[in-house]
Order: sequence, then structure tokens, then C-alpha cells
Amino acid sequence: MPWNLDERYDTSAGTVAAGRTGDGPDLVLAHGWPWSSYSWHRVVPALAESFRVHWYDMPGYGQSAKSADQRTALDVQGRVFAEMLDHWRVSRPCVVAHDLGGATTLRAHLLHGCDFERYVLMNVVAMRPWGSEFFDHLGRHVDAFQGLPPHIHRAIVKAYIEGALVTELPAEDIESLVAPWLTDDGALSFYRQFAQADERYTAEVEPHFGEVRCPTKIVWGEDDPWIPLERGRSLHDLMPTAEFDTIPGIGHMPQLEKPEAVAQQLAAFL
Repeated sequence: MPWNLDERYDTSAGTVAAGRTGDGPDLVLAHGWPWSSYSWHRVVPALAESFRVHWYDMPGYGQSAKSADQRTALDVQGRVFAEMLDHWRVSRPCVVAHDLGGATTLRAHLLHGCDFERYVLMNVVAMRPWGSEFFDHLGRHVDAFQGLPPHIHRAIVKAYIEGALVTELPAEDIESLVAPWLTDDGALSFYRQFAQADERYTAEVEPHFGEVRCPTKIVWGEDDPWIPLERGRSLHDLMPTAEFDTIPGIGHMPQLEKPEAVAQQLAAFL
């Protein structure tokens, strides 16, 4: 089965849309901001040949619940990741995390006691400072962006997403990444993520990076315009026992920009 979201689970942060496919050892995929589990759809078929692959849209993202008073900061997301493992009755999965999925799963592992079999961190948000210049600017002026006409909001979301890439994606991928943020509740949630961004939630786990309890690999798209390669190397310095590899010629979204190379990297390590 391809990527899908045919499951719903109630979590402490609202109802979560989820899916799974394949057979074998458990593998959980963790997406980041402003993405959704759709960002994994091109690598799911290859991974499902060897694994029971699980994914979900984080609260406030994709097809999961979005509400006006919802907290979706990283402390919440780390706790929800642990809840999802309980929902799936998965005790020691392999985990692949991207972007804010890195900080989310690191918190689940280092603060909430979730054990992983093997662990891949790909172009992750894990260390301060994080966020692009636009991310910082919008976070300081969230009120000015709320209530924009729909066509202007759509243009901002699309430009923001495309700013993470250095290779062109199919139009249907861009549209599917943009679409969750275009509904009324999606638009509010889009800007709410900027407002709730807080580097203290990575500061809490940074001192513990050397305590990761499983074989780990850091993978980085070499031309990432959001989180430069140097940040990946700095993360590796704090996790010296981890493997480190790069994928040339791609940006912040390796799993969509070069899915075959990503699938090969994951298969070889996992």
C-alpha cells in the first residue's frame, strides 16, 4: 500500500491522522515544519519492502486536528510521539526523523524514555539557533500576517515551502504540501506554529545528545538553504559515535528531492 492516512487516534494534543503499511520490523517516520507525513510518500513504498512503516501528521499539521487554543510546540510534539508509539504498541522501532521531527524524537528518546533500535536524523532542527530569516521575522510579527486574503496567504505558504528546495518538485507534490494550510483552521495553525516556536525546547535536550542509546546516523542534503551543512557537522560533533553522510545537489527535503538516494541510505543503515 502507498502512503495513506486511514487511521485516527486521540492524543493529549488532539486527534491525529496516521497510517502504516508493509511487514517486518517497525519503522516510524517523523516529519517536520511546515510539512506533513505526505513528505515521506516517495520513500514509503521502498521502505515497506522491508519494514512495517508507521507515520502520522503531528497535531496542528496535515490532516490532524487544528484548533484555536491548541498548543503544538516541541514539548507537546515530543510527548505525542511517545503516545503514538503506545497507540501502535511499538516498543523499540527504528526511527527516521526530518526537520522538527528531529527535536521531537530526540525529546521522546532523551526525556520521555522512548527506546529506538536504530535512528536516522535527516536535515534536522536539533540545535540553536534554528529557523530561516523569514521564520524569525514572521515569528516576531505573527499578528500582522493573520487575516491575509486567501490568495496572498497561499502565495506566502507556497513561497515558504519552495524556499526549502534546490531541485524542482512535481506540481502535485507542491500542491499537496501547501493544501493543509489553506483551510480556515489550517491558515490559523500555519501562523500559530511560528508564534509557538521556542528554542528552549531544543536547549533542554542539547546537553544530552551524547546520551543517545542506539546506533545513529546523521544524513544531510548538502545544499540545504534553511539549515546549512555546517549545522549538521556541529550536531555530529555532539554525537561523535553517530555515522555522518551527505547527499550532494539537494536542499532541505532529501526524501522528496532525491528519494532513491534517501531510500538507499536508509536501507543500508537500518
